[in-house]
Amino acid sequence: MIKALVFDFDGLILDTESSLIAAYEAVHVAHGVAFDKALFHRSVGHADYMFDPWSGFEKKVSIEQLDRERRAKNKAIDLSLEVLPGITEILQEGSKQGLDIAIASNSSHLHVEGHLGRLGLLKYFKFLACREDVKQPKPEPDLYNLVINNLGIKSSQAIAFEDSHTGTKAARRANLWVVGVPNSSTAHHDFSYTHKIIQSLAEVTLNELKASFASI
Repeated sequence: MIKALVFDFDGLILDTESSLIAAYEAVHVAHGVAFDKALFHRSVGHADYMFDPWSGFEKKVSIEQLDRERRAKNKAIDLSLEVLPGITEILQEGSKQGLDIAIASNSSHLHVEGHLGRLGLLKYFKFLACREDVKQPKPEPDLYNLVINNLGIKSSQAIAFEDSHTGTKAARRANLWVVGVPNSSTAHHDFSYTHKIIQSLAEVTLNELKASFASI
């Protein structure tokens, strides 16, 4: 019996991953520096994929200044973002059915709670697990284990919603049911850790999702 829904945040509830790439691109364009968009796409959602986003700039250019420009652009784009399709409906239905709803995110509480509050969605969540709450972020299962322990349920009683390889791996390692919802920045990821893949949460109902796992 499904008792809880656990959501990733970036790229699933709000497409902050695409806005991050757009912000980096804007700074590159403003300085007349070539931007390798494919390289940035490969980095999204991979905690263990390291690269220098400013490698195309001359060494004399201030990285601190570039980061300030990127953050300002990023914030402006983020504030214009709307909730991704199907999210609000799933949250409303889950709340109506009395399910516990939580967040498991590699981002900070400030980032996640700030956006959820701005979007009017914070009220739906019983518990938020963010990167500062655990020693190891995704793809380790720590965030999901923290959520499950806090809610006092079994892993098999929760559905995790993730948009990346890193996130789906973490949820599967914590033994939750895993729904993969790729976005434009993560469509190229390996989603072999999922139990089910959908293109948008708008294409399914909560009852359909619950029934699909009840039959496994």
